[in-house]
Amino acid sequence: MLRRRTFRIAVLAATGVALAGGVTTFASASPAHRTPAAPKPTVVLVNGAWSDAASWNGVVKRLQADGYPVTAPPTGLRGVSADSSYLAAYLKTIQGPVVLVGQSYGGTVITNAATGNKNVKALVYISAFAPDKGEDVTTLTKKFPGSQITTDPDAQIPTALTPVVFPKTDGTTGVDLYAKADQYRDLFFSNRVSARTAAELAATQSPAAPEALGEASADPAWKTIQSWYLVSKDDHVIPPATERFMANRAHAHTVEADTPHAAQVTDPGIVTDLIKKAAATVR
Repeated sequence: MLRRRTFRIAVLAATGVALAGGVTTFASASPAHRTPAAPKPTVVLVNGAWSDAASWNGVVKRLQADGYPVTAPPTGLRGVSADSSYLAAYLKTIQGPVVLVGQSYGGTVITNAATGNKNVKALVYISAFAPDKGEDVTTLTKKFPGSQITTDPDAQIPTALTPVVFPKTDGTTGVDLYAKADQYRDLFFSNRVSARTAAELAATQSPAAPEALGEASADPAWKTIQSWYLVSKDDHVIPPATERFMANRAHAHTVEADTPHAAQVTDPGIVTDLIKKAAATVR
């Protein structure tokens, strides 16, 4: 009996079974070589005009829950060159690969800021402008019918906007353009948020300088960086036909959804999914 018991213990030990305190336990096997997961790229979110960085809150929460480093620096809305220069400098502070996301006018900003930055591996446009060199926001908005930003195509200032003239420290005057509160809900959300929510967002909007709408874009980053595009089929600011045109021209991986202009607010899940698809290609 002693010889048989000794043999049984030897067999159990050889097969990874341990005997402790009369209880039989199986030793866990670990692979000899385990490849560590590659760090996820940093996602940088850039807001457009008449909103602010807080418009990304729903997207930020989802991305952070999935382990992505996320940042949403504010857009100055002072003009294409000024805003793009600031973002380009900000991007230089980030180490490792970047997925750069722009919504609305923020698309123009990322188009310019990413040019020449080797760390930016993917561009994501959320119902956004993706201009070519020499194009501006106003011209692209008028390229196809459908925008409700103005009822008078010849008006110098779109009829949905209110100009506020203010003195500058150098003695000259500046202009800020605000979206009219009574049109805010329909224009940006296609009435898909409550009137109360729309009123709160209209009250905290960031105004845009005319240079943000009329200044020409420089060399576009989408010519050298792969891109993704969400076409919002119920967009009341940028005509969906214009969005399709820009997405096709950039050879972007395109998704169309029944979303309004501010899709990141009303449909953060759809926006997050597209960003993650772009991020999955980054190595």
